[in-house]
Amino acid sequence: MPAEIVILGGGVGGALTANLLAKKLPAGSARIRVVDATGQHLYQPGFLYIALDQANAGWLSRDLRSLLPENVEIIIDKVAKIDTSSRKVNLELGGALNYDYLVIATGSRPNYEGVSGLKEGAYSFYSLTEAERLREALRTFKGGTLVIGVAGMPYKCPPAPVEFAFLVEEYLRKKGVRDKTTIKFLSPLNRAFTIESASALVAPMFAKRGIELNTFVNIDTVDPSNHEVHTLEDEVYSYDLAVLVPPHSGADALLTSGITDSAGWLPTDPKTLRVEEQEDVFAIGDATNLPISKSGSTAHFEAPVIVEQIAAAVEGRVPHPKRSRYGGKVTCFLETGNHQATILVFDYDNPPKPPRPSVVWHGAKWGFNRAYWFTVPKGRGV
Repeated sequence: MPAEIVILGGGVGGALTANLLAKKLPAGSARIRVVDATGQHLYQPGFLYIALDQANAGWLSRDLRSLLPENVEIIIDKVAKIDTSSRKVNLELGGALNYDYLVIATGSRPNYEGVSGLKEGAYSFYSLTEAERLREALRTFKGGTLVIGVAGMPYKCPPAPVEFAFLVEEYLRKKGVRDKTTIKFLSPLNRAFTIESASALVAPMFAKRGIELNTFVNIDTVDPSNHEVHTLEDEVYSYDLAVLVPPHSGADALLTSGITDSAGWLPTDPKTLRVEEQEDVFAIGDATNLPISKSGSTAHFEAPVIVEQIAAAVEGRVPHPKRSRYGGKVTCFLETGNHQATILVFDYDNPPKPPRPSVVWHGAKWGFNRAYWFTVPKGRGV
């Protein structure tokens, strides 16, 4: 009997894992099924460019079917519950899928309800709808106090709020309202964002461009009526426009299945990516509780590790000792505005040493954006 492999989610981690398994496993040895709520694959880093009027939505979405081989089955449905004791995934529209191996790639979701007043009083760019809404607000912004901040951790793509700060500062200069605008960046940490070495690069650049960095700011509530951000430290930040990263949480179906922590993150072995206390269940990307970036780049390096372990089990062999272990590798770009960027490369043991921002890295970032659809989700070059 062919092995039953079920992958939950058709984002970077899910699509890449499905493609790599389809290539690696002998024909007829397994049935691979991907469950996705919409059947559309979104390039989420592009939301930032939508908000800043640098791209259109058509560039960000592809039919999931176009990214997967014909021998991978796609099921358009939502996961209702995972029953690991019976190795079964129950679907919202009815029916259930039995599995021998389960890969959970359900990502993370913005939790706007996690901060009172956040949805009504602030903007964000963590969904296509929110990015388009922010774009319209920036088009009509004529100056005042712009507050940019992180309203909860963890969140997807740690450099993104910093990138937005640099890019919106450039945007306002080109629009001719920078001299009428005060930009304040609110961080809950003692630095701009989670990666210390990159924050050390960012801080003086913020100062040079007149972006006020406020640290140890833990946002409690947003007051839409008075245009105020209130913090747990009893501070108040008034604003004319607020762009705040919402708190994130894991998928609801995982939380109700009783296999996550209280925030909905899957307890995951940092090396094997197996969900702890579960047999033949793997987690990838944003869904894990691992202390690394929640980003597509993380999933990009995790997928081959999971694939090697599943393929070895299906083929009845011992997994390759190196290819079946994840070392925490992440690679991502950081836009710094003025057509410049840097790159962050790191793993569990080695922090990044970002090079000086340059047009070269900015060009590499845009080249990657354009090549994405033909490479990453299809498993080319992995």
